Amino acid sequence: MELPLVRPDDILAQPTRARLFTLLSELKRHAGTHELAKRLKLHPNGVRTHLELLEQAGLVTRNKASHGRGRPSDAWAIAAEARPGGEPPHAYEDLGRWLARATEPRPGRLREIEASGRQIGQELVPPESNKGGIGGLGPMLAALGFQPVVSDDSDNHTVFCLRNCPYLDAVRENPEVVCALHRGMTRGLLDVLEPHAELTGFVPKDPGKAGCLVEVNKTGSSTTKAISAGNKRR
Repeated sequence: MELPLVRPDDILAQPTRARLFTLLSELKRHAGTHELAKRLKLHPNGVRTHLELLEQAGLVTRNKASHGRGRPSDAWAIAAEARPGGEPPHAYEDLGRWLARATEPRPGRLREIEASGRQIGQELVPPESNKGGIGGLGPMLAALGFQPVVSDDSDNHTVFCLRNCPYLDAVRENPEVVCALHRGMTRGLLDVLEPHAELTGFVPKDPGKAGCLVEVNKTGSSTTKAISAGNKRR
């Protein structure tokens, strides 16, 4: 479960409580106070206090786990009705990974995915940015989490080096599908930002190391380079 943006007065604005809630979301099971404290390298007493506050806020539940002799210990889990940040929970990262796994990378299917990505890219450009030209592609890629830098720039040719892959987990599940979607999105962004531009190179790299290259010609008149569509596994 991903945490939404929280207000300063939200109970999850406190870093330790946010870490505890995230950890329980990742574990997807009941966990004892001592286990959670050990994982976060914190004292159990302090962790218990934070968990009790999360319980009062309706974000976690507490059960008693019996281990034979002795007093039953607390076992914590995400509450069924939890609304972190006041909003219903979401899991975009998991969903993206699962969808990537479920999509078969057939050539015809990849063309459909790229076409869908192109439409998505066109819709992503805000109305006030639709005259941004090729220079507007960098800020758009940055807003999507790719951390782009211009590694080569001339009057007609621009190369963006993407230093981060925000779709890392999904790419590892199915690089052909995710790269086809991203390539289509990039084309869609260019359709709006600079209609006369041409995506002449799209070179995927190892997603863990990043460094994917996006090459654009402003005039669209030069010979199109062979585009690596991610049809080979990164």
